[in-house]
Amino acid sequence: MEHKNRRTGTLCVFLAAVLYSIGGLCIKLIPWGGMAINGARTAIALVVIGGYLAVIRHPLRFNRWVAVGALSIFGTNAMFSVANKLTTAANVIVLQFTAPIFVILFSALFWRRKPGRLDLLACGVVFGGILFFFADSLEMGGGLGNVLALLSGVAYAGVFLMNELPDSDAISSVFWGDVLSAVTGLPFLLGEDRLEYAALASLLVLGVFQVAVAYILLTIGLKTTPPVTASLVSGIEPVLNPILVAVFYHETVGPLALAGAAIVISGVVGYNVLRARQSTE
Repeated sequence: MEHKNRRTGTLCVFLAAVLYSIGGLCIKLIPWGGMAINGARTAIALVVIGGYLAVIRHPLRFNRWVAVGALSIFGTNAMFSVANKLTTAANVIVLQFTAPIFVILFSALFWRRKPGRLDLLACGVVFGGILFFFADSLEMGGGLGNVLALLSGVAYAGVFLMNELPDSDAISSVFWGDVLSAVTGLPFLLGEDRLEYAALASLLVLGVFQVAVAYILLTIGLKTTPPVTASLVSGIEPVLNPILVAVFYHETVGPLALAGAAIVISGVVGYNVLRARQSTE
């Protein structure tokens, strides 16, 4: 039963990462500023998450540890949205995917957890694959966007560690993080006057699927999936994100990028196979 629950949790994390991967494309299709986009999509997500909490009859909680998780959610969402407007989707996602490194670092600093050799090896393979994937597209331009993308990676590590905090409640953190995103994004949203059908459709997709459903799946998955494992399984996101942008928004993906995609997918699959074998033994 424990192995089954872990497999289910890992699948939920994987599906969440697939949904996260549509963010770069949808944000590129909306002719608004990053904060306005983040405010609008999280306002939509609040409706879905509120309905989910009502259906499962989960009481909404708030304490300092829930607040720490909420700040991680807000930081991840806001900085990702703004960075996508200041630099390329490839730059944003490769820098955000430093998250597994910070998960291992924070786990060692705050919980005194020494990472296993398999964790370190998988982290190196996956991160190396990401760098290989973007070897011909990672640019030094868009300095502010690159800095925000890196800080988004730090915040993203906090998202994976939400369940590790004392007296935490991940889904409550998601709700309050989206409240903060919606409130801070409202002034920017009021300044936007271009309401196109494509933009509105993209906002609905972002709010319902890329934020609400994705975070619901992630919070379910984190109940049985260790933070390092979850952050590595999410390696599918930085592969799919720029591929979707390349196909629909015409940002180029070269042969090196495709080779990097194969490395990331192989690394994630291999890591989970070996972890499952170790658990069985």
